[in-house]
This record gives sequence, C-alpha cells and structure tokens, in this order.
Amino acid sequence: MHSDLRQIKDVIIGGRHKEIEDLVRGAIKKKDESLDSIINEAMIAAMDIVGQKFADSEIFVPEMLVSAMTMKKGLDIIKPLLQGDASETKGTIIMCTVKGDMHDIGKNLVTMMLEGAGFNVVDLGVDMSVEKVIQQVEEAKPDILGLSALLTTTMPEMKKVIEALEEKGLRNTVKVIIGGAPVDSAFAEKIGADGYGADATEAVRQARRLIAGT
Repeated sequence: MHSDLRQIKDVIIGGRHKEIEDLVRGAIKKKDESLDSIINEAMIAAMDIVGQKFADSEIFVPEMLVSAMTMKKGLDIIKPLLQGDASETKGTIIMCTVKGDMHDIGKNLVTMMLEGAGFNVVDLGVDMSVEKVIQQVEEAKPDILGLSALLTTTMPEMKKVIEALEEKGLRNTVKVIIGGAPVDSAFAEKIGADGYGADATEAVRQARRLIAGT
C-alpha cells in the first residue's frame, strides 16, 4: 500500500481527526492515487478495522465515533470532486428513528459506519411518522430502510412501517433492517424485517449481506 493511503488509514483508525483533512488534500494533490483508492483502500478499509476492533471489545463507542467522524471529515473533502457516478456507491440506505422516539446517538453512529463502508445514506432524523417514511421510500427508492428505536413503547411503529410498505406495494422494492436497545432478532423476524443490527458493526454486515442478495 502507498504511504499516503497507509497514513490516511492509520489516522482514521487512531481517530486523529485534526490530521485527516491535510492528509487527504495532500494525497489528492499528488495524484498518485485515484479518489476511489483513497475511499476504498484507505477510508473504508480503516472503518472495517475499527468495526472489527469494536466487535472484539478492543475499543468502545466513543473511540468508534471519533474514528467515524475522522473518516467523514476526509470524505467531505473528496465528495465534491467525484464526477457523478464515478464513485461507485454500494447502495442507498434511508435511516431514521421511528415515531415517538427522539433518540439518535445509536442511529448516528450506524449512519457514519454505513457511510464509512461506502453506502449513500439518507438520514431522516428522529420521530419519523409512518407516512413520512413511506413518502421518502417512494421518492429516494433506497435499497435498504434502517429503522431505529430505543423505547419499548415505540417498537410497534417498526411493524406499522413494514405493514404500510406492504399496503403500498413497496415491500418488495426495499430491504428493512431494524436496530436499537430493546430490539432483537426474534422481534425482527416476528414483524417481517429482513435483518437486525445488534450494533453499528453488525448493521454494516447486514447491509452488505442484503445488498449482495445472499
């Protein structure tokens, strides 16, 4: 691996967010590496390692957030330079917290990790009604819809969204992943979701699995 890519990768893994912008600008200026290489071989590869460290309990949520923020700062510099579809997105994902639930820390972390894995993420925010979610699915035509809940009282909203997708004839067009502290794989299966992300790393794994169609 070229030293520029290795440095970018190391800085993201270490969460050294003050260094990332200069490094990325430097790598772009040198033109030694394509923008896709910087994204895939340095940034996405770094976040994969961060995700694995988190899964192995070597690091925890604060460190993961700082790494994700570092990656995002680097990505923000590259995004305006990408020509149309020159950068191959891994797929589009809509993320939101369901109606009645204002919690967004977990959702934001998942969003950053998904962006770090190369997905195009549309974050709708919190307290999203079923109608608004359906409208966004119709407009954005995402590959995946990610629903988050932190309260047991808002979990039924997830089922309502899936039922509404079915009523509108949209259920076959989008895969649904759910997550949040009170949610588990049994609940995901019960309401007919396609996947369950126990944490941000697992959410990325599920997204990759569903996009690949395996």
